Amino acid sequence: MQRENVQLNHLMSTVIYPSPIFGPIHSRRLGLSLGINLLPPDGKVCTFNCIYCECGLNEDHRPQQPMPTREAVASALEQKLKEMTAEGQLPDVLTFAGNGEPTCHPHFAEIIDDTIRLRNHYCPEAKVSVLSNATFTHRQQVHDALMRVDNNIQKLDTVNPDYIRRVDQPTGSYDVHTVIEHLKAFNGHVIIQTMFMGGQNGVANTEEEYVGPWLEALREIKPQQVMVYTIDRETPVQGLQKATQEQLDAIRDRVIALGIPCSASY
Repeated sequence: MQRENVQLNHLMSTVIYPSPIFGPIHSRRLGLSLGINLLPPDGKVCTFNCIYCECGLNEDHRPQQPMPTREAVASALEQKLKEMTAEGQLPDVLTFAGNGEPTCHPHFAEIIDDTIRLRNHYCPEAKVSVLSNATFTHRQQVHDALMRVDNNIQKLDTVNPDYIRRVDQPTGSYDVHTVIEHLKAFNGHVIIQTMFMGGQNGVANTEEEYVGPWLEALREIKPQQVMVYTIDRETPVQGLQKATQEQLDAIRDRVIALGIPCSASY
């Protein structure tokens, strides 16, 4: 098939976030978001190497600095929340995101506990969100920590192994069916986030061969919500195309028909 032979060239222009705190920024899906980056400030650490990642490809951004310590994260977060309180502008959400996979931090669970404590003190109305690719959901400490956050947002772009190898590019062993079992283990306390791309470039996943099986996986996982979105920022790989608003809306409506709330961001 032609999609097997697609040639994709990559660019160097990307976004590397400060660490451990960045923003606040206005998120399409979450509101005024204060970012928490558990990865080094000078590079990317991720178990995926997605061709659409705004932080670029892993090989182009190898960090030299270490991950921030648990203590550094808590201190920086408290200082920023004090500043925002003084300015009268509290965040809607505290979002673990940044330069890669946040759950790979060795003290992720403890940092979640610190964050919930600080949230409760400074901005009790704010939600704690984690944006993850689900590669560490098999670790009990990570699973339990994610059960304690408000928005446990996990990536599932497709259930097609070939597409995952081509687009998400896992850096280690990755079995999508095992990941689905771990997502089911959240017993509904999970939000599934899926990137849809369009075009005829071999990386489109809006066709029925991808959407149908993905919907079946959602039926099994029974998430509290689904977020579908498309490319919004510059990508490290050229030639990627946005899914259309019509495509996203149609997919959203099919998710809603399963009885699962769904939002579409174009």
